[in-house]
Amino acid sequence: MTTKQRFEYVLAWFEKNMPVAESELQYSNPFELLVAVMLSAQCTDKRVNMVTPALFQAFPTPQTMAEAGKEGILPYIQSISYPNAKAEHLAGMAEKLVRDFCGQVPDTVEELTTLPGVGRKTANVICAVIWQKPTMAVDTHIFRVSERIGLTSGSKNPLQTERQLVKYIPENIIPKAHHWLLLHGRYTCQARKPKCEACGLASACRHFANQKY
Repeated sequence: MTTKQRFEYVLAWFEKNMPVAESELQYSNPFELLVAVMLSAQCTDKRVNMVTPALFQAFPTPQTMAEAGKEGILPYIQSISYPNAKAEHLAGMAEKLVRDFCGQVPDTVEELTTLPGVGRKTANVICAVIWQKPTMAVDTHIFRVSERIGLTSGSKNPLQTERQLVKYIPENIIPKAHHWLLLHGRYTCQARKPKCEACGLASACRHFANQKY
């Protein structure tokens, strides 16, 4: 199976079996999603969703979050991984949104990555989910799943994975494909014990082909 054929098979399977694929983070506007994605780094969406309702109620806008500062934000995110660093990043991000972007979340990767605590992955998520742009965010799940299945080969870092994926995935489905691969990694192609026997992609999977069951 060529790489092109594998992509075609995998994308067709997801389209049929997972027609609706969306972020599991809870949010109601671009600012809330940005905050949630920043908090989700090295933390589960489930945990993030437990703390964001109170956080968003206390600081519903970049202005209110900027005014609160790190010390005001920190008590709301103590159960999140790396709370001190994330509180500082959130405060800095909110301040820059107010100062440089009139309180509005930017719609380009270049502008988003000027915000404190916002790297390429987070920027790609925002551009894809909010603005439906063809940006592929690569987290640990997508990095692992893409290499296992055989969509990528020899990727050493998320940027290499991103470039290989966008080469073969049609632009109009890149935002959805991000969620397909992420959710597949979260629930089926798990890191320690992938559920290969229950996986509908097994027949096209490079990892499965090399296993003995």
